[in-house]
Amino acid sequence: MAFANPSPAAIAALLRSARVIAVVGLSDNPHRPSYEVAAALLDYGYRIIPVSPALSVWEGIRAVPDLDHVADALSPGEHVDIVDVFRQPQHVDDIVADCLRLRFPALWLQLGVINESAAERAVAGGMTVVMDKCIKVERMRMG
Repeated sequence: MAFANPSPAAIAALLRSARVIAVVGLSDNPHRPSYEVAAALLDYGYRIIPVSPALSVWEGIRAVPDLDHVADALSPGEHVDIVDVFRQPQHVDDIVADCLRLRFPALWLQLGVINESAAERAVAGGMTVVMDKCIKVERMRMG
């Protein structure tokens, strides 16, 4: 079965209900798409958890080196709603394995991050998956 993104209504519902977004591959370079997108998500009121072994802090927010350490950045009662990925497609298999093990509910693979088999595995594991779409653009569409 081929992977298919959720409907536009389902994507909007996901973005409306989400509060905490872990951004994997976030860069501290303001000219990188990951920085621009994460900054826009902050402006929309989401809590961002930067996930990058190269960062200790991003825009005053404590970063974690990998998804296994995301829980260290959460406040009591908080949970990750979406894992937003800015990594090359060959890294997505490992990210999906981590997401499934850690029971994260949704995976967002940014524009150009396409790994059909990993996306299908995530869906089969119960995750909502959006692939090859920009979370900032989809959020902007909602107004």
